[in-house]
Amino acid sequence: MPVIYVLNGPNLNLLGKRQPHIYGGKTLADVETEVRGLASELGFDIRFHQSNREYEIIDWIHEAREDGAAVVINPAAFTHTSVAILDALNAFEGPVIEIHISNVHQRESFRHHSFVSLRADGIIVGMGTDGYLLALRGAISRLNAQRSKK
Repeated sequence: MPVIYVLNGPNLNLLGKRQPHIYGGKTLADVETEVRGLASELGFDIRFHQSNREYEIIDWIHEAREDGAAVVINPAAFTHTSVAILDALNAFEGPVIEIHISNVHQRESFRHHSFVSLRADGIIVGMGTDGYLLALRGAISRLNAQRSKK
């Protein structure tokens, strides 16, 4: 089965506990269960990771270069600061979908800039945790389009 990496940045381990008025009540484990279920239905495997450490996210992107078909990434605060994650994503050849649970454009101005968006093939913003399912479908749609061109 093709593998899609779903990568989550800092503080997303607190999903469901931290600022539920912004991020909702689902935990990251809830999101993972939903994503795995949909991926399985659609014939894909998932590598689901979260880290508060930038270098781990970079290592997972490097790993995805070897065995990943696509990357869905919620870089969280690294969105606005990490050229290193952008560089790693630029070395990945498959589709990249960026996701943000909240609508970052309705928040503080520093959240309006994303380094990751410079590489992303699609961006899902402000759809809550349902955005993960939309991002997964978007990644799979791009993969299917690439296959049909071959």
